[in-house]
Amino acid sequence: MKSNLREAFKYDQIKSNTSLVNDYEVFEDKDLLDSLRMKIVENIIDNNVTDDSVEDFINFQIDKAIAEYNLSSLEKNHLFNLIDNEIKGYGPLTELLKDENITEIMVNSPHEIYIELEGNLIKDDSISFINDEHIIRTIQRLVEPMGRTIDSSSPMVDSRLKDGSRINAVIPPLSTKGPVMTIRKFKKSMNNIEELLRVGSLTTEMAVFLEAAVKSKLNIIVCGGTGSGKTTLLNVLSAFINEDERIITIEDAAEIRLTQPHVISLETRTTNYEKSGEITIRDLVRNSLRMRPDRIIVGEVRNKEAFDMLQAMNTGHEGSITTLHANGCKDALHRLETMVLMGAMELPVKAIREYINSAINIVINMNRYSDGKRKISAICEVDGFENEEIRLNDIFTFEQIGVTKSKEIDGVYKKHKIKPKCLEKMSSYGYDEIKNMFK
Repeated sequence: MKSNLREAFKYDQIKSNTSLVNDYEVFEDKDLLDSLRMKIVENIIDNNVTDDSVEDFINFQIDKAIAEYNLSSLEKNHLFNLIDNEIKGYGPLTELLKDENITEIMVNSPHEIYIELEGNLIKDDSISFINDEHIIRTIQRLVEPMGRTIDSSSPMVDSRLKDGSRINAVIPPLSTKGPVMTIRKFKKSMNNIEELLRVGSLTTEMAVFLEAAVKSKLNIIVCGGTGSGKTTLLNVLSAFINEDERIITIEDAAEIRLTQPHVISLETRTTNYEKSGEITIRDLVRNSLRMRPDRIIVGEVRNKEAFDMLQAMNTGHEGSITTLHANGCKDALHRLETMVLMGAMELPVKAIREYINSAINIVINMNRYSDGKRKISAICEVDGFENEEIRLNDIFTFEQIGVTKSKEIDGVYKKHKIKPKCLEKMSSYGYDEIKNMFK
């Protein structure tokens, strides 16, 4: 440990241009930082400091600590920001988590932090952690309020944060080069159809069609790759559900945010330290059938629960919606088939395909293009069999024409001529105007 506070600073560096220096690069002595941080935290607790006065109290404590070293006001600000973020926030990530323009945060090492900003991946050199222990401490601080933990005996965690964002973190020995974490932020502004229209994720006709599909209780799968916008679209579609319906949402980490009054949110549980007590998506889907749902919304199917989800769709729980990882609508059905085989191995493939055909009405594919923009690339209808394969008819597709000089994707949305079978069901729910789209 350094003998005094002055030695804990890279003083020559910050003296030359202190306004540009990263607060977390200023300190090179973690032991001193921990000691000072803990001392101030203990003083806050001992003095019953309220939230309203904590900032003044921290300033007072820092003034006492640095008075003898004649540090400048900017140098003091570095120290204050660091202590304030450590005590009241999430260390170096505090400001990133507040920035609504940032959609993802990826920490690969103490000095390698990436952010996704407007669809583009950027290395952020303005922040860093002190060391690996600092990263682990920040992860613990993020997940502890949600009842999760991460340590050598449980070196991986996947959880939501208080604001609905999603965190995944892995530490040694599973991560060989040190702790890593990824935070996918919950973006409130994107959870409405108007915002998706504004950014060009779909057309007005597509939006009207999807609203009618949800209100007419068609069973829908949203597919796409990682980070393509599946959960965002799931939230938007779920918002179309009528307020008089009982909705049950099932997720690993709660990301679905509905405003309807009759919503029951269920969340899985991982094993405890004794490796027992796990509650899976499949367990919750099965249990939800006993809860008198009008709609079942599953955040993502990955495994055997696909069979139970299809069973729910086939036994009167119409209008259910889920997502899965796939590279297109056709691939989504193939993946669903594989998942069902995992959960009901005794069924022949033909029977599984018939089961999928009778359960699923609409498949929507989301795609994240090379310019970072997320769009619905296809809306398809499940339409029986052709050569023992499930037939899919395109209703709307996005067709890429090229790339502009500014590297943006250039393309057009196309409405296909085949009249969807689901128009009849839409009409029975009062959406006759949808037929006019396909004349």
